[in-house]
Amino acid sequence: MKKIKLGRSDLSVSEIALGCMRMDKLDVKEAAEVIETAYDEGVNFYDHADIYGKGESEQRFSEALKKTSIKRDDILLQSKAGIRSGFFDFSKEHIISTVEGSLKRLDTDYLDVLLLHRPDALVEPEEVAEAFNQLHSAGKVKHFGVSNHSPLQIELLKKYIDQELIANQLQFSVMHTGMVDAGIHVNTKNENSIDHDRAILDYSRINDMTIQPWSPVHAEKGVFLNNPEYQEVNDKLTEIGKKYDVDNEAMAIAWILRHPAEMQVILGTMTPERIRNYSKASGVTMTREEWYSIYRAAGNIVP
Repeated sequence: MKKIKLGRSDLSVSEIALGCMRMDKLDVKEAAEVIETAYDEGVNFYDHADIYGKGESEQRFSEALKKTSIKRDDILLQSKAGIRSGFFDFSKEHIISTVEGSLKRLDTDYLDVLLLHRPDALVEPEEVAEAFNQLHSAGKVKHFGVSNHSPLQIELLKKYIDQELIANQLQFSVMHTGMVDAGIHVNTKNENSIDHDRAILDYSRINDMTIQPWSPVHAEKGVFLNNPEYQEVNDKLTEIGKKYDVDNEAMAIAWILRHPAEMQVILGTMTPERIRNYSKASGVTMTREEWYSIYRAAGNIVP
């Protein structure tokens, strides 16, 4: 598994991470197998959030980790704060209490990374700064980042906080290509020229923030892999995958990893076999022509 630097930090992370949102659906034995499978494939980064399973996913992870031979210092843990029932909350009190809850459920003294989840329209960046300083100075959070944030939302936070923001978790896949569409269609009047993401891809590269794509195999009608609703893109992924001796599932992840922004893909599967299969993407580097042919097969137009 290829390792990359997470932002400007000193963290060396696997370019494929395991998202633990659905871990609450597993029993402890099943969860332990998932964690071990990912670790054996070279995954050293595990993504959580306080809202995943209403906290049960973090609890299940810590219980399962104890059933493995993997030590806390062998892995990196990331969690998120800010989403509440029907609203968002970046208040100092909520950020700190969320971290305390995650630390308790994960049975750890610290998080390697804390992300602010979906943007809070009522954010008071001074409060965020106070929360970050308190958590960082206490050694409870080593590094910080955001999720689903725009460039100017990030800049507003950076005006007040002392810590580097090293990552931004954003939706991106073969079938969700907004981050690249607008760039490809600059100076055109077609629909794909509309910039819904406010140049977040270029901003991230300029500022050395690692993008963490979530839902890497999802489309509007669910998982697009092996879905007859998305036959053309599956056929193209399969065709090109034969050259690299991997299937369409691994190629969907390899397509994301081919981007020179050096993204870290967050896998959401809780199936060991799929974890092993997706991990094969780390050894694939497709050509530009192949990358664009998959992009077109997904229904995108190259002007």
